[in-house]
Amino acid sequence: MNSTEQLTRPKPYQKKNSQGFLHHSRGILLYILPLALIPASILSFVYGDLLRITINISGCAAFLLAASLLRKGIAAENEYQDKKITQAPKWPLKTFAAFIVTITTAGIAFIGAGNSFLVSIAFGLGALAGMFFLYGFDPRQEKMQTGAHGYSAEEISETIAEAQTQINGIEQANRQINNRGFNQRIRVICQQAREIVDMLEESPGDIRRARKFLNIYLGGALKVTEGYADMQRKHQSEQLTENFENILHTIESVFIEQKQKLLEDDVLDLDVQIEVLAAQLKHEGVI
Repeated sequence: MNSTEQLTRPKPYQKKNSQGFLHHSRGILLYILPLALIPASILSFVYGDLLRITINISGCAAFLLAASLLRKGIAAENEYQDKKITQAPKWPLKTFAAFIVTITTAGIAFIGAGNSFLVSIAFGLGALAGMFFLYGFDPRQEKMQTGAHGYSAEEISETIAEAQTQINGIEQANRQINNRGFNQRIRVICQQAREIVDMLEESPGDIRRARKFLNIYLGGALKVTEGYADMQRKHQSEQLTENFENILHTIESVFIEQKQKLLEDDVLDLDVQIEVLAAQLKHEGVI
């Protein structure tokens, strides 16, 4: 396979994640739990017991709220586990859900079912233990690769998130462009960009260089792609198409080359090539 074929046949990007069926189904049981309160609520209506009606309906609402928080907490935990460098989830949603289930269970056992206070507390503690046994605790520590690179997980994760946002913007603009050749070339660019982001996450030894390169490359690619998509909707121009093709070719080829430079840790040559690319994009009016 020659280099041209390699450029026009990008490997589809596969997001790394561990979310199979079991991950997606975790927490659904808590949505089923309120169904047990429906018969009790009906009986409370029949007997006109306003207090038990209130506690049963409130219990249903509380369990549903806990289920929603739990599912969001599980999703945040899965995202946390999939990343090598990231901050802990901002809110301990699984813990919030566990305490809601605990208080609700104890309240229903005491007021709704008429159990003694100690028995109701035991039911609540059993529910709390069950929640932590089934779903565990929220991750509370930031994940950081070992090394003396001097950057926090927040700095690195922000750089990665910013790059991913720009890549998504390029892909969105690409869907508005009616040119198969350009579509394919832009897909190659996005694939190379995602590989650079993966490399940064795997080994954040020098985030400065990676950030500088990603900002110039992705910022220029995003701006020119969005600009061409907008102009294409308004009018067609051979000169516009030719300029866009030239810029895409430059960004694509230089980026593939610089990915190799990052792999080889060729600091001096990489910085020089970044400045050359920045100068060309500025000359073309992209940045």
